[in-house]
Amino acid sequence: MPSSPAALLRTVDDSGLPERYTRRPDVARSDLERALSTAIDRIGENLEAFYDQFPGPSSEGLVYEPTDNTEGWTTAFWTGLCWLAYEVTGERRFRDAAQAQLATFERRLESGEVETHDLGFLYTLSAIAGYQVTETERYRSAALTAADHLADRFWDAPGLIQAWGDIDSPEDSWERGRMIVDSMMNLPLLFWASEATGDSAYASIAERHARTTARHLVRSDGSTFHTFKCDVESGAPLGGETAQGYDADSCWSRGQTWAIYGYALAADYADEGAYANLSARLANYYLSNVEADHVPLWDFDAPADQTYRDTSAAAIAACGLGELAQQLPLADARARGYENAAIATLGSLAERYSTDRSESNGLLSDGAYDPTDGDYDECCIWGDYFYVEGLVRATEHWSRYW
Repeated sequence: MPSSPAALLRTVDDSGLPERYTRRPDVARSDLERALSTAIDRIGENLEAFYDQFPGPSSEGLVYEPTDNTEGWTTAFWTGLCWLAYEVTGERRFRDAAQAQLATFERRLESGEVETHDLGFLYTLSAIAGYQVTETERYRSAALTAADHLADRFWDAPGLIQAWGDIDSPEDSWERGRMIVDSMMNLPLLFWASEATGDSAYASIAERHARTTARHLVRSDGSTFHTFKCDVESGAPLGGETAQGYDADSCWSRGQTWAIYGYALAADYADEGAYANLSARLANYYLSNVEADHVPLWDFDAPADQTYRDTSAAAIAACGLGELAQQLPLADARARGYENAAIATLGSLAERYSTDRSESNGLLSDGAYDPTDGDYDECCIWGDYFYVEGLVRATEHWSRYW
């Protein structure tokens, strides 16, 4: 049985919140409101091209091409953008587009496209968001079906949700028993399912996976592995490595931000302060290593000839830091520092990395999907989503989808 959250924290060093984030950043609320308005205008301009189709995971020459909702993990980020635009503006066209897209997510469940831990990404920002905004029972049902499929990927002995591949894959396969740090952002689907049904089994799986992640993917210095494998029969740890980072022992910045945000969310769902403190220690590592303009390299240990930025990691961080600030006690001085970091990050993204509408149908340049495969310096649809979510968090009264 994995250790308790509090016990796991004792194994993680804490470098502390960098001093520059103790000061309020020079970012005006009006600048963030203007950035949000610009982003929503761009979403509106793209509605016809992506009405019931979706931008690809990353752009080519800063231009997204349409794709169907048949595979992959990123389609719901566009649907999430449509829901955000609808909530901010009240314009029916955004809601209509999101609902047209939701029909494709329902068909995806019916066709059996469920062999992935990314069901959380796919159905939180589509079905849960849709149910939250419209109270349409079909969307609740779709989200619960997705939660059932995600729960089916849980291995009891190691206490983890297998990330990739068929759960019945051969014993010697690379995927069998492999968890990844991204899964921390898929756990809200399970936590929500317990709240929606009253069945604690979903939340129990989510908490066990969160503890196993803390035990094996979080290193003693507060950095994270991308992936870690365990024996599914004995639960024995078999070691960590990367799939998209620079090296097995390096720290892939986007993975670090998935963990920051994921543990902040887990702290709220589980009412467990230790998760918030773990999120804070992960955040301190991130903020101690991020570049001067608050946007990280794609990997904190990347060599000098691979210094690509990843604005998508920065956008996720802005949301995670904002959530973390809310999960810490009111008297905790760190909360203001994490909020400062979130605002500074959003301000930098808006000022330095916003795309030109004449050149791009995306929102943020310098995203790095997978530099190991040559995919960097582009727009990434999840980066665009979290950028807008961060701006909404900073300027609107909003109930999160996660």
